[in-house]
Amino acid sequence: MKIMCLNAWGGKLYEKLLPYVKASDPDVLCLQEVIHSPASEKDWLTYRDGDHVLAQRANFFRDVSHALPDHVAIFCPAAQGVLWDEDQPVPSQWGLATFVRRSIPIIAQVQGFVHKGFSPVGYGDHPRSHNAHGVRVYDYAAERAVSITHMHGLRDLNGKMDTPERAEQARRLLNFSRQVSEPGDVVVVCGDFNVEPGSETLALLADAGFKELVTGRGIESTRSTQYKKPGRFADYMLVNCEEAVQSFDVIHDPEVSDHCPLVLRL
Repeated sequence: MKIMCLNAWGGKLYEKLLPYVKASDPDVLCLQEVIHSPASEKDWLTYRDGDHVLAQRANFFRDVSHALPDHVAIFCPAAQGVLWDEDQPVPSQWGLATFVRRSIPIIAQVQGFVHKGFSPVGYGDHPRSHNAHGVRVYDYAAERAVSITHMHGLRDLNGKMDTPERAEQARRLLNFSRQVSEPGDVVVVCGDFNVEPGSETLALLADAGFKELVTGRGIESTRSTQYKKPGRFADYMLVNCEEAVQSFDVIHDPEVSDHCPLVLRL
């Protein structure tokens, strides 16, 4: 089973991302920063937050769904706010998406919030609402169940340090994973956690029996050259059974976002 996790950067590099995802053809794709604007037929809209202005692929969830027609597509909104078509506001949802190959049965799901709750009338002040989604699937090739839970960790404008909110976020993530898992499962937890390698978040997950694969395998960055700020880590992949791992890679080429895809084979 091939599992990919990626913060998609709102689809900014979709012209590279879609062909890469289609060619890679993961069995399960966990995407963060996914845009869904059902009220608009535009290809692009603009996100504005003070000096932070970013082009957003208006219907990125639809775009990825078309690139993976043999997958069940699940969108999990964290908030609905406004993107801009020049000077016209457009209601747009932002959140996570999970894509599972149709031949792989989804036998349980969990969805909820790791920070705050659904924000229906704006993206809100930082740190904003952030959510998680988990699926339990049956892997016929290996004759076992696998549970995969991913989140987009909160963004604190002060940095990626440990905070009480991040500790609570980690506990909620672990709880979602436990809700969707059963004894004997291979359990995967992943996402853009927005924390550093020595964080309390990763320590809590380690105490719960998870092995972190990024720094655990000597990988030096999960960021592409598109990311210009200091700090080269944000994304993590953890498993409860390292013996089940056939391979794990962080993909730096092609660059499909300001984050790198994490690719796990079980």
